[in-house]
Amino acid sequence: MSDIRIATAEDQVLLDKEAKYCSYGDTVHYIDPPRIFSRCEGSYVWDTEDQAYLDLQMWYSAVNFGYANPRLNNALKQQIDTLPQIASQYLHKGKIELSEMIAVDAKNKFGLDGRVHFNVGGSQSIEDSLKVVRNASNGKSLMFAFEGGYHGRTLGASSITSSFRYRRRYGHFGERANFIPFPYHFRGPKGMTKEEYGSHCVQQFARLFETEYNGVWDPKTNQCEYAAFYVEPIQGTGGYVIPPMNFYSELKQVLDQHGILMVSDEIQMGFWRTGKLWSIEHFDVKPDVIVFGKALTNGLNPLGGIWAREELINPKIFPPGSTHSTFASNPLGTAVGLEMFKMTSEVDYGAMVMAKGKYFLAGLQELQKRFPIIGDVDGLGLALRCEICTADGFTPDKATLDYMVEEGMKGDMVVDGQKLGLILDVGGYYKNVITLAPSLEITYPEIDLGLKLLEQLLVRATKR
Repeated sequence: MSDIRIATAEDQVLLDKEAKYCSYGDTVHYIDPPRIFSRCEGSYVWDTEDQAYLDLQMWYSAVNFGYANPRLNNALKQQIDTLPQIASQYLHKGKIELSEMIAVDAKNKFGLDGRVHFNVGGSQSIEDSLKVVRNASNGKSLMFAFEGGYHGRTLGASSITSSFRYRRRYGHFGERANFIPFPYHFRGPKGMTKEEYGSHCVQQFARLFETEYNGVWDPKTNQCEYAAFYVEPIQGTGGYVIPPMNFYSELKQVLDQHGILMVSDEIQMGFWRTGKLWSIEHFDVKPDVIVFGKALTNGLNPLGGIWAREELINPKIFPPGSTHSTFASNPLGTAVGLEMFKMTSEVDYGAMVMAKGKYFLAGLQELQKRFPIIGDVDGLGLALRCEICTADGFTPDKATLDYMVEEGMKGDMVVDGQKLGLILDVGGYYKNVITLAPSLEITYPEIDLGLKLLEQLLVRATKR
């Protein structure tokens, strides 16, 4: 095991400048000293010393299709040479065709007519969705959301994110959320199956509508005080928690009974991360609004947006100028998004992702058998979780996971004679979960390599 890594003289100059000139408000330094990276390709990034790191988090799922994906990169390059930019009040082919692809797909899957509205990223698209649901509900500003949920850090998005630390210094500016327990079976009450716990959570939520004294429902007018329920079908920052398969269909019945919209936040789990275009597709429900971002452009362009039912977003109810961004629906982003849809339609992309995810999960389950500090593993497609605990297999152990992350970033592990680092992401309610989001283009040998590197980190953690 190596000692603490020291920055090179050249990197130290840059780090000194960063410490003086850069806001720390837009970043998090998980290790000291932070790495400075110089290039990337496929599932790997290289630092300024040309040390390779296998990346199993892919920019928080923004790079679903691998770093520097040649086909998507070429789509961007070709667009630069034709129509690289145009004001968003003017039309271009890419915006129209990408909107059509998303809307037609939703029609085929959900049987619902709808429209697509673009913005520059996930949080901004959450803001747009809040306008849509507030407008459709005559200005209601209260929302339901989940404990452990994350929807962004703009003012509106942070108000429906369950972490108070994102709001603490800024207060509330309109939206407020009632945070409802998520069916986190591993940490739920004992004695229930996963499906029974899902039903139990829905039943507890439904109690809010039993009488007017539960505070959200007026039985005399049949009106709810809340406009929408914001859900991450699979919790992202909350630790890739996968709910019971019966949960959302039962929840949606309650919402529909009381006129509450379901907004599916697919910013992390969309675009095939779970083996389907949208993760909500696994649960046999029809969302009213879908919010997307990140992997739409494979991280090459900050383009996000929403799909919403026709009744919520048609020009009569949501007229021109309702919300706007200078760079929304820009030609570079829509060109990459179109190419991504074409690329993933040429093969059974979902089946490929599910097969790789099953293989990766089986490897994690084998590690779980050998290392008692792994309390839980689970996965859907290539959204995988590995919960690090104390030796009892249940008590959260953030310190050990922090140690593993730091060791992985030393770049000193050796597999088959190759020196490598490993990039992991940390999530979960107790920040003790490895949230694994590898490239969807990852190869089976790279999955094996990732498992071997994880094994080395687990050995180091148990021997320290």
